[in-house]
Parts: sequence; structure tokens; C-alpha cells
Amino acid sequence: MVDANLNRLREGIRVVEDILRYGFNHKNFASILKNLRHQCRIEFYLDLLDTRDSNKDVLKVSTKEEQNRENLQSVFIANFKRAQESARVLEEILKIDFIEESEKFKAIRYMLYDLEKRVILEIFPDRF
Repeated sequence: MVDANLNRLREGIRVVEDILRYGFNHKNFASILKNLRHQCRIEFYLDLLDTRDSNKDVLKVSTKEEQNRENLQSVFIANFKRAQESARVLEEILKIDFIEESEKFKAIRYMLYDLEKRVILEIFPDRF
């Protein structure tokens, strides 16, 4: 669960980062997201690789909703939400044995909430 959500968190942030970087040439927000993505690490990451079994993931197949994106904005929103949800899962699961790591992912989640609002209001006010 930790490995999957770390990957999902970084992937979601990367998609949003690339939309802002390549789609809108917005250096400031793209840089903030890049720095945030680099914070999405845990000390025992290599230990998690033994738990990874992507081939047996029971929900690996995409749903119709996951396959449907109307436009770039829908990709943007879906990936911000994906990152926020993954940060929440990490926050909750890591509370069991790693409270400092849990608090880090809580802070990342709140940064993502703030960034989502700032980007939409400053970059996309007429597009959403």
C-alpha cells in the first residue's frame, strides 16, 4: 500500500507539473511542484520493493471513467486529486509506525490543496 501510494503521489504531481511546464510554460508553479515531488520519499523505500507485485493487483484494469478525459483540464484535475488522495493514504497508514513520515505527507497534502486552488485561480480562471 505504501509503495503504490508513493508511486501514485509522485506520478500525479508529475502530470500536473508537466502540464504547467510544457503546456503553459509556467516556471514558478512547475518548480514548486517539482520540489514537492522530490519531498515524496521515505527512508525505507528500498525495503518496499520486496512488497511490490504489480502483476497481481486486483484493480490494475482501468475503469471507463479512468480512460475518459475530455480535455487537458480534466487531466489536470484528475491528477491533482490522485496526488491528494495518495498523500492522505500515506498519512493514515504511516501513523501506525512512522508518525514523522505521516506528518510529512499530511503537510504535502495540504500544500497540494493550496497549489490546486492557486493554479486554478491564477492560471486557469476562465478555463474551469
